[in-house]
Order: sequence, then structure tokens, then C-alpha cells
Amino acid sequence: MGWLATVLYGLSNAALVYMIKLIFDDVLISNSRFREVAIAIVSLYALKGLGAYFSTTLLSEAGQKAIFDLRRAVYAHILDQSFDFFAKRTTGSLMSHLTSDVERIQTALGEIAGDLLKEGLTVIGLVLLLFYHDWRLALIALVLMPLAFTPLIRLGRRLRSSNESSMRRWKDIANILQETFSGFRVVKAFGMETFEKARFEKALERLQGVTLRMTRTTAFLPPFMEAVGGVSVVVVLGYGTWAISKGHMTVGSFTSFLAGLFALYTPIKRLSKVNAALQGALAAAERSFALLDTHREIKDAPGAKPLPPFKEEVEYKNVSFQYDKSSGPVLVGASLKARRGEVVAIVGMSGSGKTSLLNLLPRFYDVTGGSVSVDGIDIRDVTVASLRRQIGLVKQETILFNDTVRANIAYGLSGVEGTLVESAARAAFAHDFILDLPRRYDTVIGERGSRLSGGQKQRIAIARAILKDPPILILDEATSALDTESESLVQQALFNLMKGRTTLVVAHRLATVRRADRILVLEKGEIREEGTHDELLARNGIYARLHDLQFRADPAV
Repeated sequence: MGWLATVLYGLSNAALVYMIKLIFDDVLISNSRFREVAIAIVSLYALKGLGAYFSTTLLSEAGQKAIFDLRRAVYAHILDQSFDFFAKRTTGSLMSHLTSDVERIQTALGEIAGDLLKEGLTVIGLVLLLFYHDWRLALIALVLMPLAFTPLIRLGRRLRSSNESSMRRWKDIANILQETFSGFRVVKAFGMETFEKARFEKALERLQGVTLRMTRTTAFLPPFMEAVGGVSVVVVLGYGTWAISKGHMTVGSFTSFLAGLFALYTPIKRLSKVNAALQGALAAAERSFALLDTHREIKDAPGAKPLPPFKEEVEYKNVSFQYDKSSGPVLVGASLKARRGEVVAIVGMSGSGKTSLLNLLPRFYDVTGGSVSVDGIDIRDVTVASLRRQIGLVKQETILFNDTVRANIAYGLSGVEGTLVESAARAAFAHDFILDLPRRYDTVIGERGSRLSGGQKQRIAIARAILKDPPILILDEATSALDTESESLVQQALFNLMKGRTTLVVAHRLATVRRADRILVLEKGEIREEGTHDELLARNGIYARLHDLQFRADPAV
């Protein structure tokens, strides 16, 4: 329907210009057919209006639906990527793909698509009308037309390049905004407001330079095309004077022809502006589709089956891992077993590979050598979703969402009863402080839980893991950033969480580590020692050195 409405608009435009011939020849000179011509003019304007309305609305609706699908596809694609994908991209750059890039494409599919079709068909209709009146005169008038389109094509390439630069500048601005807003406390604490304002101003100046360059490019086309049009009008006027004097054309035909020629340059000028916006949309589309062609997600293997309920043990067998080919190995020949209900602690100096070892179990990354298995099944042979359903995760950096306490505890679970949420909160020692919040469990806790203390956020995260009730648990530095009082409460909550679960735990502060069934000591990606707390101390090796370094500094731990 949108296409038909656009065709109707273009034909109506050409027909209205043709009516000028009838006005002069039949109405003004012959003094006849006034009624027929008047009805025709009113009808054509009505058809033109209907064509314009339905063309704009229907094509815009189609464009909006296409943008909805594109934005949804880009967002879903980003969420499906692996940790490696996010490690190599900034949050600001990903946000720019979903905002500024897609908005440029939206403009193209909405406004530009309608204008491109309407004005393009209007040009075609008017050109046909010119040839209908006098093909010789039409050729004379249009012989200069390539002069108008040649710079349109050349400048189009320049506009595409400028638009790509503009999007890079917008990405820089998005990065600065994301960093300064998320790191607002650090900016304030170090008194860096002036520095950040200057950095933002420089980014704006770079964007302004690109924008002005684009403006100068697009501003050149309309006056150039008007100059070409002026030359064409003079040539046509000379020929038309001769043709009328010789009786080859009527005054009405020539007037209609001249009006058509004048009318022709208006849609052509609009098309030059459409071209500028179209180049921006094409540049944005290239970026968006390049992102969609990037595949760093952890995929299910062909024929992957759901992981059966956990029964016996988690095993790392001769595992090696490196983040990419340019970096060295992070893990080398690491082997360990964690049986059902067992707590296995992993310790080592910073950079020894502890967190990398844990990230392999839920397949945030895949091993580059060896295997990780659950109950003897290689985790690469099962679906990622079924694997992660059986794993709970509590990290040092607690990620909460700008939603209610209840929604954060029940995150990822649907239809959970309030009593179960409350029970999980009690087990995590969170229930009491939740009751002190303004709306209790319905209190919105702010972005990343900004309205809660560090210990409160950790207990909400532990409640979330308790409610999920996973048989396998990963604790990664879950208490390292807390004060003594908060750590005591979180430790009690963690003990409740760990009961009956197979737990892999990394901790610098070793209150949890002391109670582990086994402790593994990592050094430079290799497991160098294994045993209980007392056994490793008696060995007087790496663990004993770590113990002395930490516990002499803090004997109470």
C-alpha cells in the first residue's frame, strides 16, 4: 500500500503540472472546459494529499518495524556473546550501536525512504511529461542534468566517510559519559571535575568539526543545482520562443513544459538532502551489520543435550587456557576434583589464574586444552543453559539491578512465591535490614544497588543464589571488600549457602578457606600444592608463605 500511495503521489504531481496546459489553452484562451478542468484540479490535489499521507505513514510504519527488529537483533546478539567479546569492547561503543547508529538507520527507513520514493517518482513523472510535450525540448533541457548528479555521487562518498568519523566521535562521547557517570565517586574524590569537563569538551569539538564538514558538503549541492537549472531555463526559453512563433507548440504546452522544468528541480534538491542522510544511514548500517557478523559467543555443540541433575563430582582434567593467541597461557595442566558437598578453595597471588579457573566451569570461556566435566560429561557436550542452571555464582563485584529487592533476589526465576524470597533473605541474613527499607521488599535499590551498603548488596546476591538453589556454587572473592562487621554477617550467609553444595571458592581473606575440605595453591597458572589448611602449613611451602604474609598483617583473621 505504501508503494501504491507513493506512485499515486508522483503521478498526481505530474498531472497537476500538465493541467497548466489545459488552463492556458482551453480555459484562458478558448474560454471553455472550466468546470472539467476545475474538477480535475481539485481531484488531483485530493489524490496527491492522500498519496502523501499514506505514503508517509505506511512507509514510516514499515521503517519503525524494521528498526524495532534491528535494535532487538543487535541487543540479543550482544547478550549472546562471550566474556571475551565484552573484554574487547567498551560499554560506550556498544551503547552507540544501539542508540546513534540505529537512529541514523531509523531516519533512513522512515523519513528518507518516503522522501526518496516520493521525490524519485515525482522526478520520473515530470521527466515523462516533458518528453510528452516535446521530446526535442526535453533533451535540450535535460542535457545539463548529469552536471547536477555528478557532484551528488562524488560528494556522497565524502559524506559516507564523514558520517563514519561522526559515529566514531559519538562513540568516544558515549565512552566518556559511561566512565564518568559510573565512576562519579572517583571523579569527585580526586577532584577531577575540571579534567573530565575538558576531556568531554575536546570530544565535542572533534564531533563539531566533523559535523561542520558534513554541513559544508551538503550546503554546496542546492546552489550548484540551481545554477545548472538556471542555464537550462535560459536554453529552454530560447527554444520555446522559436517553437511558439513557428506554431510547433502552443502557449499552454510551453507554459506547462516550463512549469514542469521548474518543478523538477525541487524534488532533485530534496533528493540531494536525502542522499546526505542516506550516506549516514549506510555508514551506520555497515557498523551494525559488522557487529551482527561478529561471533564470539559460546555456542552449543551440534547435538548438545541438557546436563542431567548433578550427582557426583566436578573435574578439571589437565586444563590449559589462554585468552588469545597473542597472550601467554593463564592456566597450564590444571587438574582438580570437587566431589558432591565438598568445598574446594583456590588460593594464590594476584594474577595466578584463580578467577580464570572458575570462569571455565560455567563456560564464560572455553578451555584451550584439556577438559572440564560434570559427572564425567564434558561441559562442551551439554547445552550452556542447562549447565548454568545448576551453577550459582557470588562475586566480589556484586551486580544488582535498578529494581525492587524482591525482583533482585528472584532474578532469573518466574512465579516465585513471596515466602520463598523471604526465606532466602533470612538465610542470607538480609531480612532484618530489608525490613528497615522504606518499602521493604518492594524498595527500588537504585542502579547497581547504589542505595545499599557493600555488605547489604552481598547478602542480596547470596539470597539470590540461595533461592536459585544450585547444586554447584562458585564464590569469587565474595568478602574481600567488606568491613569486619559486614564480613562476619556475609560469612554466616555464605556458610548457609554452601551447606550441601559442591563449592569452588577463591578468597584472599582466608576465613572460608580454613574451613575448606581441600585447598589448591595456584602459581603462574599451575596447581603447585594441594591439601587441608593444616597440611599445607606443615609443608611450609607457597601456602605457608601466603599465610604468613596475610595473617601476620591481620592476626585476627
